[in-house]
Amino acid sequence: QVQLGESGGGLVQPGGSPRPSCAASGSIFSIDHIGWYRRAPGNQREFVASITSDGSTNYAEYVKGRFTISRDNAKNTVNLQMTSLKPEDTAVYYCYAWKANWGSLHSWGQGTQVTVSS
Repeated sequence: QVQLGESGGGLVQPGGSPRPSCAASGSIFSIDHIGWYRRAPGNQREFVASITSDGSTNYAEYVKGRFTISRDNAKNTVNLQMTSLKPEDTAVYYCYAWKANWGSLHSWGQGTQVTVSS
């Protein structure tokens, strides 16, 4: 399985624009889905965004128009450009990867904390 490592989180002000990144241990162009979930305090882990091997993207309704996911196959990295952050965006953001031949299994990163506070 691919190993994933997130970076780029931290403390940001409301309206800020961090850009967390997820680096994979190997090539990601063979990964069917790669993207992000998040877990806010007291909440279940929830889907944020994903991108497929052909570049198709999917977003949770609460981030549409604010977040943009992209993948850089040359760098084996997926990025999440976040804009117009709100306090409710505060969460640990987890990178995941999935391939069709893995069945229901996913690879997960350890997460990066994004805290939105003035």
